[in-house]
Formats: sequence, structure tokens, C-alpha cells
Amino acid sequence: MNKEIQIYTDGSSLGNPGPGGWGTVIVENTKIIHELGGHDKDTTNNRMELQAAIEALKHMHKIHKEDIVTIHADSAYVLNGITSWIFGWEKNGWRTANKKPVLNQDLWQELIGLVREFRGKIIWQKVKGHSGHIYNDKADEIATTYAAKHRSS
Repeated sequence: MNKEIQIYTDGSSLGNPGPGGWGTVIVENTKIIHELGGHDKDTTNNRMELQAAIEALKHMHKIHKEDIVTIHADSAYVLNGITSWIFGWEKNGWRTANKKPVLNQDLWQELIGLVREFRGKIIWQKVKGHSGHIYNDKADEIATTYAAKHRSS
């Protein structure tokens, strides 16, 4: 029987660009089953938001690839990109409506590849950031901790 997994993702960048971090909290039956995080020494907030979703799906693909997954993100950039904009970008050769190259194309291509390989169902859902939601706040804490830890690296 397929499980229903909830994933909360967040990204952080100090300076934008600057040192950044991403965090992911994976929840099953209201219990945190995995926490993931990482960093980049010179990045943007949007890249870290995308990286969080990518790393979550990489993890899910390994051990929960048949499950139903809801990814909760507080990033309108990620949510609009993956549910709407990406289809036009692909159709237009990774160009925006203004004919400019898509920013973070490398990460968008990686993310859409993972989404297409995932055998389960992926639902994308908006969560309000910094609103006291326990799992979203935990993902934010992971991301900001990684960003701060590598500020002087």
C-alpha cells in the first residue's frame, strides 16, 4: 500500500547572492522521518529553494518512489515554476516569454527530470513561510543554519 508523505522545503541565502542553505523535512503520519540539509558558499535564495525540492525528490526516489508525496513550499518561484512556467520554458527552448534565458535552468531541468521519473504522485502545495507551522519552520531552521554555518567558509 502506498504511503502519503508530506515534505516541507525551504531555502536561505545570506546576501542573495551569498552563502546559502537548504532544508527539507519529510513527514509520515505526523512524525518526522528524515531531515535533510546542505549548503552552497555563493548562491541565491531561489537556487536554494529549488535545491531543497531537488534533494527531497532524490531522497524520495531512493526509498519512497511509489508513495504519494505532497511537497509544501513557501516559495512562489518554485511552486509557479514547477506547476506552470516550466512547460512554456521547455516549449520555448528554455527561454522566458521575453525571450531571455531562464534563470537557474540547470536546477529546473534537474527538478523536472526527477518529477518525471517519480513513480508516485506528486502534489505541490503552498505553505505560508514564517507562520508558526512546525514542519515549515523546521525546514527554515535547517536552511538558515547551513547558510550561517558557511558564511565565513
